[in-house]
Amino acid sequence: MGLCHGKPIEPPQNLSENPIIPIDNEQELNSHHTGKTPKFPFYSPSPLPSAFKNSPANSSVTSTPLRFLKRVPPSPAKHIRALLARRHGSIKPNEATIPEGSECDIGLDKNFGYSKNFDSHYELGEEVGRGHFGYTSAAKGKKGSLKGHDVAVKVIPKSKMTTAIAIEDVRREVKILRALTGHRNLVQFYDAYEEEENVYIVMELCKGGELLDRILARGGKYSEEDAKAVMVQLLSVVSYCHLQGVVHRDLKPENFLFCSKDENSPLKAIDFGLSDYVKPDERLNDIVGSAYYVAPEVLHRSYGTEADMWSIGVIAYILLCGSRPFWARTESGIFRAILKTDPNFDEVPWPSLSSDAVDFVKRLLNKDYRKRLTAAQALSHPWLAGHHDVKIPLDMIVYKLVKAYVYSSSLRKSALKALAKTLTIPQLAYLRDQFTLLGPSKSGLVALPNFKTAVMRNSTDAMKDSRVFDFVNTVSSLQYRKLDFEEFCAASISVHQLEGMESWEQHARRGYEFFEKEGNRPIMIEELASELGLSPSVPVHVVLQDWIRHSDGKLSFLGFVRLLHGVSSRAFQKA
Repeated sequence: MGLCHGKPIEPPQNLSENPIIPIDNEQELNSHHTGKTPKFPFYSPSPLPSAFKNSPANSSVTSTPLRFLKRVPPSPAKHIRALLARRHGSIKPNEATIPEGSECDIGLDKNFGYSKNFDSHYELGEEVGRGHFGYTSAAKGKKGSLKGHDVAVKVIPKSKMTTAIAIEDVRREVKILRALTGHRNLVQFYDAYEEEENVYIVMELCKGGELLDRILARGGKYSEEDAKAVMVQLLSVVSYCHLQGVVHRDLKPENFLFCSKDENSPLKAIDFGLSDYVKPDERLNDIVGSAYYVAPEVLHRSYGTEADMWSIGVIAYILLCGSRPFWARTESGIFRAILKTDPNFDEVPWPSLSSDAVDFVKRLLNKDYRKRLTAAQALSHPWLAGHHDVKIPLDMIVYKLVKAYVYSSSLRKSALKALAKTLTIPQLAYLRDQFTLLGPSKSGLVALPNFKTAVMRNSTDAMKDSRVFDFVNTVSSLQYRKLDFEEFCAASISVHQLEGMESWEQHARRGYEFFEKEGNRPIMIEELASELGLSPSVPVHVVLQDWIRHSDGKLSFLGFVRLLHGVSSRAFQKA
């Protein structure tokens, strides 16, 4: 999905296996459904079933958000194609329509306010890439600062913009590129032009080809060391985007280009046509992306920046073993595989790869987005530790966790402090980096206003549109004491992420031992209910009876673990 500067992909003749080779467009979310049956059976339950009862991936769908479907097609593939068709106004006259905004050109404002006279500034050359809604050509500057320079120009015909949403997609793409340009691993944006018939986005021309081409040239996979160099660059630009409140939504090897043919050429992220802004405490519901790389929660229509990290995990899997983690002959088969099967880590070459490499990929391909690594955490993972190009950026998840910590009860704070004592050296190293980025005082303390100052040092105009500033202001304005590093660690722990690790049981047991020594005490059920902020409608003697040991009235191990998760009244009422 989307445009790129690479050459069009030719389909193979044989689809009987799962090689990492370019295949035809049936696996893209806006492609043509073939009706073929999936290759393999599916047996595992979908993750978080109670959270996604109304997913289009489930056959029991009864309702959908107002903006999208009035009725539900029989498969996720058809559902997604229908959404994209409506989004870009490509429904045929005899096809069923899906109400979503304006349906025709009449009354649509296609004036973008961009520069005019494109032809006087650039001379278009050969086409180097084509997508569903436009194409990309090489060009040469005719005057101005880019005179004589080769550039890439994405040409988007206004005739393709037949809905208000399609027009807004173009505006947003240009705004995002303009705001984010300057990062080493993001394609350089130069300017945007418009004429009566087209919008022109002028960018850096990357002549080294797609990451996908390099993978194929290497026989389908990379060595661990070479894969590390690629992943560091991908994670660097993705972490930068996420901090600004931008989610790419179409990360795949075709959307990363090398600047030149040189073996050590830097990689550049391209094609922000599906990108969007997302506030740290909000979720998106548009279903967009490319089939092989789409995250489970995107199919469930509730996602944030974590969806990009799933895509990064798919790319990492491909780099290391040369095949896709989820594969089928049809779109529906792919989506079912993503939702219901686990990647294979038993076959060659996985047993011969380092345990850190396997753990890295597994923690990105966790179907529960809450347990997935962020981009900054992935850069801090032991597999990438020591790589010469790694620079750990500020991580917005810390802001969300600290906010939740400040609002927590004193009992939960004690539990988190106990759990923090079990963290490993790599986990503490990541937190130390985040603490340092917040600018602690000479006495080693960080005040909450520091959180705003740290973000301001890394801000772009994208933060205004994504409303990241609004969220950061709510954190920095909280009334709470300054944090030393020990309490910062307790405040910044993601219990969900720890729970996703194989060592979770050890963390929890050891944390409970510390809690027993330092924070556990006899507590009445009514007091515990008050600590948790439960409403009077919750039958506390029923739902909390297992939380407290009958022998001494102290919190049980089960109560300790549940306390760490910060359960709410709403959770009890659902239960």
